[in-house]
Parts: sequence; structure tokens; C-alpha cells
Amino acid sequence: MDHARLAELQSPDSIFSGLSVEDWAEITRRAVQVNFAKGKELLVQGDPGDMMLILTEGTARVSMLTAGGREIVLAYAEPGAVLGEIALLDGGERTASVTATSAGSALQLGRNALRDFAASHPDFAWSLMQQLARRLRTADQTIESDRAYASGPRLARYLKRLIRKDVGVAQRVELSQTELGNFAGMSREHINRQLKSWEESGIIALEQGRVRVLEPEILEDISESEG
Repeated sequence: MDHARLAELQSPDSIFSGLSVEDWAEITRRAVQVNFAKGKELLVQGDPGDMMLILTEGTARVSMLTAGGREIVLAYAEPGAVLGEIALLDGGERTASVTATSAGSALQLGRNALRDFAASHPDFAWSLMQQLARRLRTADQTIESDRAYASGPRLARYLKRLIRKDVGVAQRVELSQTELGNFAGMSREHINRQLKSWEESGIIALEQGRVRVLEPEILEDISESEG
């Protein structure tokens, strides 16, 4: 992929948003190109974040495993996507895995290479700080928004986020009630009471501890109601 195309594909929330074609040429020189086959695990949840990837060809699935071993798909990545940058920057473990859904290639950029690029490009370093500050602000606003909702609407919002759509069947959340409570910040007892109430109203069905949404439109209304 040429440098101009890489620059063009960066979304506004990419840490590389706003870089010039010349900047991308330098990043490419500092990176290593890796090719991968469909099904290859490119990044693994729990691994140390010593490098990041910039997808140049192909597609990938970003997902995480819950404590109960269930996979939750967070996003699908396409060419231009920047993957694994947070763990690279903070030195922590990866919070999600990335698996190739087609054959492709990526630029692999190590921590030292990114540090050297930032040191020689002060404008990029400042832009990076601004980008991380925006992400922190968004996270804070999300937390405050969730706190502002009563438990019912808050739980409905989390159900909406976690719903997995399967062809030909009703919408299902493949999480236990305990795991769902962990995501929504609610106790198991509180979760049980709310879900039982919705089950009695015909909004959901509980099947072996799993949640099946029967009336997604009603759930949508609940999620948007005031707390």
C-alpha cells in the first residue's frame, strides 16, 4: 500500500491521523512488513504489548474473551487500521486479540521505533497526547452517562452493546448473568431481579442462564429512557 493511501485511510481517532505522506514514508522505513494467512492470530489477549500493527491488506477481527471463556467481537479491522497501540504505549498486557479473517499484510512497528519517530517529530508527539486526551474524555463521558441512567436503562444499554446477531434466530447475549453484571457494574442479585422482570413482561427469555432478546424495540426504548 502506498504512503498516500495509508494517510488517507486514517480515521480521526487514529494516533496517526494528520501525518503527511513523507511521515508515512519514514514510518514504513522504521517498520517491518509481515504477511499473514487467514486465521492467523496477529495479537493475543494477555500478551505483552511490545509492538503494534498497521493493517495494509486484508481484514481482521478484534475480540476479547470473558472470564467464562466467551468471545466478544469488538470490531472488524480493514486496511489502514491501527491495532495494539494502547498496550504498546502503556507497556501493559493486550486487552483484546486480533485474528486475520483473510490473508493480508501489515506494518509491524516496535516500541523503540515509535519512540524514535515521536522524538524526531514533536508535532506528532503533541498530536498523540491530544488524541489520548480525547479518548480519556470520551471514556469519562461514557462513565458519567452510564451513572446517570437508572439500573434498568443502564442494563438495557449494555445488552444492546453485547447482543450477538445470528442469522435466523432471536438475538442472544452469550454471557452468564454474573459476566453481564461485571460489564454493567451491577450485582448478580440486581441483574437477576431486572432480568426476571423483563422475562415476565415478555421482553427477554432466560435460557440456562443466557439472555435471549424477544422484543429488541422495547429494549431500545428502555435503553433510551431517563434514569
